[in-house]
Amino acid sequence: MAKSREAELVFVPLGGVGEIGMNFALYGYGPVDNREWIIIDVGVTFPDPTLPGVDLVLPDTRFIESELHNLRGIVITHAHEDHYGALLDLWPRLKAPVWMTPFSAGLLEAKRQAESAAAKVPVTIYRAGETFTVGPFTIEALAVTHSIPEPVSLAITSPLGTVIHTGDWKIDPAPAIGPKTNEARFRELGEQGVLALVCDSTNALREGESPSEKEVGEGLRGVIEKAPGRVAVTTFSSNVGRIRSIAEAARDAGRQVLVLGRSLKRVIDVSTELGYLDGLPEFISEDDYGYIPRENLVIICTGSQGEPRAALAKLARDEMKTVALSPGDTVVFSSRTIPGNEKAILEIKNLLVDQGMKIIEDGDALVHVSGHPRRSELRRMYEWVKPRIAVPVHGEAAHLVAHGSLAAGCGVPEVAQIRDGDMLKLAPGAAEIIDQVPFGRIYKDGKLTGDDEVMGIRDRRKLSFVGHVAVNVVLDDRFELSGDPDIVAIGVARVDQSGEELEDLMLDAAIGAVDSIPRARRKDLDLVQEAVRRAVRAAANEAWGKKPIVTVFVTR
Repeated sequence: MAKSREAELVFVPLGGVGEIGMNFALYGYGPVDNREWIIIDVGVTFPDPTLPGVDLVLPDTRFIESELHNLRGIVITHAHEDHYGALLDLWPRLKAPVWMTPFSAGLLEAKRQAESAAAKVPVTIYRAGETFTVGPFTIEALAVTHSIPEPVSLAITSPLGTVIHTGDWKIDPAPAIGPKTNEARFRELGEQGVLALVCDSTNALREGESPSEKEVGEGLRGVIEKAPGRVAVTTFSSNVGRIRSIAEAARDAGRQVLVLGRSLKRVIDVSTELGYLDGLPEFISEDDYGYIPRENLVIICTGSQGEPRAALAKLARDEMKTVALSPGDTVVFSSRTIPGNEKAILEIKNLLVDQGMKIIEDGDALVHVSGHPRRSELRRMYEWVKPRIAVPVHGEAAHLVAHGSLAAGCGVPEVAQIRDGDMLKLAPGAAEIIDQVPFGRIYKDGKLTGDDEVMGIRDRRKLSFVGHVAVNVVLDDRFELSGDPDIVAIGVARVDQSGEELEDLMLDAAIGAVDSIPRARRKDLDLVQEAVRRAVRAAANEAWGKKPIVTVFVTR
């Protein structure tokens, strides 16, 4: 059947839909066999304990790599890791021009300079309120508020209509930095006609409206003014508005500020260059720490997610050379817990409590607020924009379904429930899933990137559960054992329930396996190798209840 030559407008998420994090979206325009594509955001997610050794989790870009001849550009909405964090690693595969705001571009360059082998990415700067063209798309950047400088929504216009891709946003009437969400322009676009709203679902389960960053600043001010000793505040490095709020509260309380953590210092350098921290007193250095009275100091530090190498974890373990906390000091978690990090954060809190520190988190005072819209804010956005199609994104299944129900309740005629890999036709005609494209995850592991098989992660995961046994069997000229085999077991239980050494049991099994093979058949070294492997695994399983990975070497 001949492919249609009719132009279509399609949306394809390769990450961030059905999950939180790793946002990667494609928009395509044109006939089936000759679509032109743009990428919106190139994000990462972070590994959990089932991915031992992995540094970052990246979206699988096989599909768009097969379309590179039609890839016209990459547009980044803001500089959170789950929206831009994979750009340095994936750009060599994509090699398309990139559009970013000044703050995002500054952070990208700072990150590139910290990674010696990172590619130089060609970046065109854009700002909220500006319009630019990428391939067949005209893109207008719309100012919104979020927990980072210069976040934007994108009005993406093609000959088949305008789609608003919100990125991360909220409606904050009093942001700490930057402009308010541009309600007037959203309303204008709604009056002109919006085909689809592709919208953030992170807080679609929460009723009401998010508190403003100004209220958080006041909450932090109250905590800092009342604290009898030092105050250490941990927050997301990219939340420059929060950094400014903390620094202003410290200044007004007569305290000086010390910053700990490389990522925080990198963000502060870029923010200072762009003027976002103008008017604040200069931060002190670690060398000055010992000269500042406890009641006159605020520390802003990394480690809000329990990262073991971050500044807060080092403070909790008393591992910093020049800086330490004391009993009676206050530690404020000005952040939310990212799912999966609960245990690590709890361990840090327990270490701090054991040393006599007071912990303050969101349930104790208004010291954090999300950067994403709650349900009342979502309703207002639908009231402004009046899209024909609602496409919930940026969330797990529960968030997406709740968002879809809300959109339908707001009178949106069509709600498209999609997941990563779905190709959604937005126009012409009704919205419908018309294809499924390859999607998934690849992994940054040290200096290399690849899927779990190529990077050895599957085997590494098995090793982390059952350990490894290496057996070396040497046969003499008559194909008899030349002494006992050598066995090295790593990550395997040492003794069984009766106290017998597992290595001895596995050694006996290896000898028995060789002896059970007729000498004439021992010439087949592969046969000997497999027999020993099976016998050793079986012996371990009988004694331990687990089957380790067994590697056998047979020589003569």
